[in-house]
Amino acid sequence: MSSLFGNKKTIAALVLPGLCIMLFAIAIPLVISLVLSFVKWAGFGRMVFIGFDNYLRLMGDGAFWRSLYNVFLLILVTVFAQNLFAFFVASLLTKLSERQSRFLRTVYFIPATLSLVVVTKLWVNIFHPTYGMLNKLIRLLGFPNFEIAWLGNTKTAIWAVIWIMIWQGFGWALLFFYGGLMTVPRELEEAALVDGASRFQVHTKVILPYMIPVIQSIIIIDVISSLKQMEMVYLSTEGAPGGTTQFLAVYLYQRAFKYGEYGYGNAISVLFVLIAMVMTLLIQRLFKKSIEQF
Repeated sequence: MSSLFGNKKTIAALVLPGLCIMLFAIAIPLVISLVLSFVKWAGFGRMVFIGFDNYLRLMGDGAFWRSLYNVFLLILVTVFAQNLFAFFVASLLTKLSERQSRFLRTVYFIPATLSLVVVTKLWVNIFHPTYGMLNKLIRLLGFPNFEIAWLGNTKTAIWAVIWIMIWQGFGWALLFFYGGLMTVPRELEEAALVDGASRFQVHTKVILPYMIPVIQSIIIIDVISSLKQMEMVYLSTEGAPGGTTQFLAVYLYQRAFKYGEYGYGNAISVLFVLIAMVMTLLIQRLFKKSIEQF
């Protein structure tokens, strides 16, 4: 076996297919997108080279900055609200019997198995100002003044859209945390308790350090998922009202395919990739320092 993998031709034959896939599926499209970001083009006809004009336009584009703000808002909510709650629920599930835990995990994971179209349509109907279940419930409880067009109000629309995303994605976060918690050796927890550590100290000094690789992976997935959120936004509000629910991927799609600004759309996609790479590297560096401290 060692002689097989010591052969350079064998190594090249095994690595080459993967490299070709990465080259044609990732590297070449990125280069093409970078080139198109320097032109003005409607998807047909003559291309006009305009240099950095698309990027300069982005700097003053309020809709672009609003979409970026919404992305970071979603990241903060998923990391500090959804993940904390998912970790808490996962911790409770590890204390239950296998039968109870399996049933509850299945219930929590059901939204994650549903189609994005079905989930979005479900919540659009719930949030509907006239026949929506939420406003009907508010009316039934005797608070008619609190009835709102949840997806049509500039103050509530973004939170309604984020709620749909959180509701659909909570099951994944719970599953990752539960899987990570189940790998923590119980001997470590018992030894810490015997040494006089409190339950809080067990979580902060034993469980969390052991879970750092899992937490890092979840946060990176959250960041990338937040950056590429499109379907739910497009199916629920398309960025309305007044662009308050605009997200980066939706804005990119609209500029490139709805308004025929392929050059501008590619400039957004280049920044999209750069932001994703920078944030991923920052998260990895932060967690590397955390691991070194422990």
